Amino acid sequence: MFATKIFTNVSKRTLLKNRGLSGLVPIVLENSVAGERSFDIYSRLLRERIICVHGQVTDQMASVVTAQLLFLEAEAPDRPVYMYINSPGGVVTAGLAMYDTMQYIHPEVHTICMGQAASMGSLLLAGGSPGCRYALPNSRIMLHQPSGGASGMASDIDIQAKEILRTRENLNKLYVHHTGQDLQTIENVMERDFFMDVKQAIDFGVIDKVLDKRTSLNEDDSSS
Repeated sequence: MFATKIFTNVSKRTLLKNRGLSGLVPIVLENSVAGERSFDIYSRLLRERIICVHGQVTDQMASVVTAQLLFLEAEAPDRPVYMYINSPGGVVTAGLAMYDTMQYIHPEVHTICMGQAASMGSLLLAGGSPGCRYALPNSRIMLHQPSGGASGMASDIDIQAKEILRTRENLNKLYVHHTGQDLQTIENVMERDFFMDVKQAIDFGVIDKVLDKRTSLNEDDSSS
């Protein structure tokens, strides 16, 4: 059960920024026989095996999320992890670090889109365990090809351009694997920003189901 008292603690702002969070984060107080304990809300959710991927995908976020995934695997390798995604995307390598860790660990990873899952966020959403990829009703999903820039000598620019193309090919193959679409279809939709509502996302193979109520997702099975 969640604690009954929640308040905002400004003194922990620096710590939370270092974990990839910003702004005022609620603190949860719990009473037990050992006394009163406090947790920031994200740490409390982690006890329920819930990971929040909110905001831009950065190296800092990847460091936090991969550590959480590995911790939850070590704690209970046979219990699922629930990843809530609301992200516009961001750094490709950071997103791939999270994606690869999701595939690497033993627990099922249930992905749930709330708000948006764009760019690398959509790959994380699609990369959830088969049959366990969800979205809330008013979510939107967007796919597109990676972008980047280069400067310097012509040879350096050529190297960077080839690397972007290699990254695009790799991402296309990952979307093919998770959506079931053929490579030509993925290449075509990735040429420009490709937005989908939840019904279109189901038809395209990015998600498996729309969640209207929590009872549609058996998260309480993971509660202690």
